[in-house]
Amino acid sequence: MGEQHQIGTFVAMGDSFTEGLNDPDPAAGPDRYRGWADRLAEHLAVDNPGLRYANLAIRGKLLHQIVEDQVPTAVELDPDLVTLCAGGNDMIRPGADPDALAVEFDAAVRRLRATGARVLVFTGFDPRGLRSGSRIRGKAAIYNMHLRAIADRRGCAVVDLWPMMGVFNDPRAWYEDRLHLSPEGHRRMALRAAEALDLPVPGDWREPWPVADPAAWLAMRREDIYWARTYLLPWIGRRATGRSSGDGRGPKRPTPAPM
Repeated sequence: MGEQHQIGTFVAMGDSFTEGLNDPDPAAGPDRYRGWADRLAEHLAVDNPGLRYANLAIRGKLLHQIVEDQVPTAVELDPDLVTLCAGGNDMIRPGADPDALAVEFDAAVRRLRATGARVLVFTGFDPRGLRSGSRIRGKAAIYNMHLRAIADRRGCAVVDLWPMMGVFNDPRAWYEDRLHLSPEGHRRMALRAAEALDLPVPGDWREPWPVADPAAWLAMRREDIYWARTYLLPWIGRRATGRSSGDGRGPKRPTPAPM
């Protein structure tokens, strides 16, 4: 990593994005995922022998849950590098206040930076391409502006997801639920995070996608029906009853360990 200090402990925090849905890790067992953070740890380990990696992220978590549960744990682990992506689940809920969320996010970053750790912050994707994305796009943009300002003020590296939709507009970057990255999407995201950390890696997240035949209109409509029944309706049901896909779950790597 050039002149940068060696990284002994890396801690990833957040929700399903950082947990790694839907990048299956068969070696770890059923319903276990690899994801961009695991892949980034593998890149980091090349120049940091003995790297210890913890991933505290749990799917479905809101910002206040991440701040209350994951941040204190991360501070106790005395990391050299922390990644933080949080607030996406808040933004898609009615009544989300990007200004209030930013205050909470800033307090979390301040605590993490006080440990001496380097912090990598993620903004959110542009929701324009999502169903009902226009409803939250303005608030999401405000929240992202806050996050970039916080990163500036606190001396954090940033992965700005908003302008990355040029590459991530391709359906192959996403799992069939249209909310989580595919394995290839996670691979590219790990390369983007490595770039933000000035980490030399083989490959470029911007590489062109292979040419693909456009899906037939009828096939796309069938996929829409399957998507609504399999993913959208259950998601609405959980939100209506105050439940989350992460209820009762613990982090997949609660303590730092070698990859």
